[in-house]
Parts: sequence; structure tokens; C-alpha cells
Amino acid sequence: MAKIKDITDLLESIAPRAYQEDYDNAGLITGDVNQEVSGILCTLDCVESIVEEAIAKNCNLIVAHHPIVFRGIKKLNGKNYVERTIIKAIKNDIAIYAIHTNLDNVQTGVNKKIADMIGLKNTQILLPKAATLSKLEVFIPVANTDHVLEAMHKAGAGNIGNYSNCSFRVLGNGTFKPNDMANPTIGSSNQQESVEENKVEVIFPSHLEGRIVSAMKNAHPYEEVAFYLQSLKNTNQEVGSGMIGELETAMNEQDFLSHLKHSMNLNTIKYTPVNGKSIKKVAVCGGAGSFLLPIAKGAGADAFVTSDFKYHEFFDAEGKLMIVDIGHYESEVYTKELLSAFISEKFANIATYLSEVDTNPVKYF
Repeated sequence: MAKIKDITDLLESIAPRAYQEDYDNAGLITGDVNQEVSGILCTLDCVESIVEEAIAKNCNLIVAHHPIVFRGIKKLNGKNYVERTIIKAIKNDIAIYAIHTNLDNVQTGVNKKIADMIGLKNTQILLPKAATLSKLEVFIPVANTDHVLEAMHKAGAGNIGNYSNCSFRVLGNGTFKPNDMANPTIGSSNQQESVEENKVEVIFPSHLEGRIVSAMKNAHPYEEVAFYLQSLKNTNQEVGSGMIGELETAMNEQDFLSHLKHSMNLNTIKYTPVNGKSIKKVAVCGGAGSFLLPIAKGAGADAFVTSDFKYHEFFDAEGKLMIVDIGHYESEVYTKELLSAFISEKFANIATYLSEVDTNPVKYF
């Protein structure tokens, strides 16, 4: 049977924890990674009623988007819903795993789910993250270059957008002189050597550095490998906040609002005044997205679909686009379907459920 670690490893291969925001608390919150999984409950929030649902459905792993523990806990005595949820989960041997802003920040995550439901095409990250990429330069004998490159590519190096196995090489001569303690692959001790080598460069996500360097060293023929690592300021087009895309066909504002209400199954929408603009390019951000409004404007969005805008922030639209606030819960509730799909594709033999509990703390009269 699969263990909790197998599930979390899968989820972190899709949304690495390295991509969570500094304030976040993604990861395994309760539970033993070596425990076998009896069933999985996917949910937006993890509260007491969700733990009770997991018990009823014989699930010992809850995969939630929102972390139940967001700030530090100094005592566990059940004085609030956070502590009561944790206590109930531990008493019933239920693991809780949160996959929050790291899932927001990947190209296949929360915002892609919203974009797909709305029907957006040609989607891309709205605000790509900087400083998440690194470059490795390594010197390899010509005859061994393809072998070492293959190992680095398998470890995750050289993927750029829709292209894989990307690298750059320059031919030159490497020189070295082994001492008496050396065991050289090429040459002899105390003899100056000159070897035709390729200087190879590859780009990779920074959090894969250890794995890629290890793969490179294991495949490299030299006893001592010459290489350089460099952090890049480049933005990563596959990681970041929000998403922007285009509708198949432009709509007037009222038709777009009707389309949005139907496709996202909404009861209520808050939006800025209509001004007769056609809606074609749409930006989205699950959860609280007001920080992205200037970016959405700059990208030429006709509408920005998100939640948690404050009253005065609606004025910031300034007629340049339509702000559409659909509610925090409403914008992210379908994340549980996304999580279930990720897990079921790899672990079809594990019972995986969508939570049926409405955890939305906001009600409308």
C-alpha cells in the first residue's frame, strides 16, 4: 500500500514547497509520513467537520489547500477551532497535509483550474517569480558530454517552457596536473595534461540543485569535477502569481458576468461599474488577489477575476478594467477537484474523496 510520503512526494513534485510564500505553512501538519494510506479526503479547508468527515469515510489523510496551522501554536488545549481540529486529527490518527501558495504559484495549479473553468486560452502566469532559477556550468570531456548531459536532464535540468533537454556547450581545452594521491581518469600523476572538453551550461529550478549536482557528479568521469553554480535573476515563466488568458470569443460585460456565474456556479458577484467595454483578455487569481491589480492593468486585461477586494480598492479599477470579486471560497473551492485528479491519476487504487462539507464561513442572505 502507498504511504503518506508517496502522496506528499507526488504533490510536491507538482507544487514544490520551495515555491510557497514566506508567510505560508504548506506541508505535512500532522501525521507520520510512513503511515499507510487507507483513504484520502481532498478539501479546501481543514476544520473539525472535515476531520469528522474523514473519519466517517475511513480516510486517514486529509489534503487541504488552506493550512489549518497558519500562525505559531504555543498550547494545545482546544480553546479555538484550530486547536480542536488538530487535537481531533491526532486522536484519530489522521494526517493533515496543506498545499497552499505553492499550488497557487505553479502553472498547473489553482489559477489554471479557474482559467479552464472560465474557458481561457493561451494562458500564462500573470506575475512570474524572479530568483527561482539557477545555472550550472560544468567541464566535460567531449566523449562523455552526452552521457553527463543525459543524467542532468533526467534530474530536471534544461527545461525551459515547452522545451526540454536545453543546454549550451563550447569546445575548449582543459588543463590539469594530477599529484601522487590522485587517481586520474585521463593522464598520469605529475604529468601536465591537456584534454579537449566541452563547457556545458544548463538552467534548472533552484530547489533541484542538490539532485542535479549529484546526478552530474555520478555520471562524470573525473575524480574532481570542475563546475560553477550561479543564481539567476531571470523570472521563471512557469512559476508565479495569478494567470491571464483570452476567451474564445469576446463578450460584452453582462454576458461575461453571466458566463462567469454559470461556469463557476456562483450565487453572488461583486464588480465595478460596466462601461461598455468588450471582455476578451481576462486575468484571474484564486483567493485574495488585489495585490495583482496593477499587474493585470499593465497586461491589458479587460477583467480581473479574484476575491477579497476592500471597498476603496474597487476605485483603483479607474475604468481601465472590470474588477470581479467572486468570493474567496468560491474562487478556490474547485481546488479539491484539482488535487483529487492529481492523486487519482497516479494512485488509482486508493480511495480518494471530494469533501462534501461546505466550509465557507461567509453566508449570504
